[in-house]
Amino acid sequence: MKSLTSNNLGRFLVEDCKKIGIKPFLEKYKSNLKDLILSSEIELLDKNIKLTSSETGNGGHRYWFICPSCQKRIGILFYHPLSRQIGCRICLNLEYRKRRFKGMIESQI
Repeated sequence: MKSLTSNNLGRFLVEDCKKIGIKPFLEKYKSNLKDLILSSEIELLDKNIKLTSSETGNGGHRYWFICPSCQKRIGILFYHPLSRQIGCRICLNLEYRKRRFKGMIESQI
């Protein structure tokens, strides 16, 4: 369990959460099975997650998760270790380590 310190202020980083990508998930299935999956909900870590697709500019398809919190289409969902919620980075209030300290000036004595 993550403890509160003055360095992290109780906020979690993307690196602290389990990453769930749509591409590796869909690579397991054949193209005709993709349509069947997209027309239903999947159960992921005991949550029902909807899937959708969009057409790309070159006539292909891109597949997306629907975030259970904000209902936006998203390529990567995260599983928060404490709240046990699944959602996008914005809904779970996650940030990247590199961005956290951006603009801070470290002084050397």
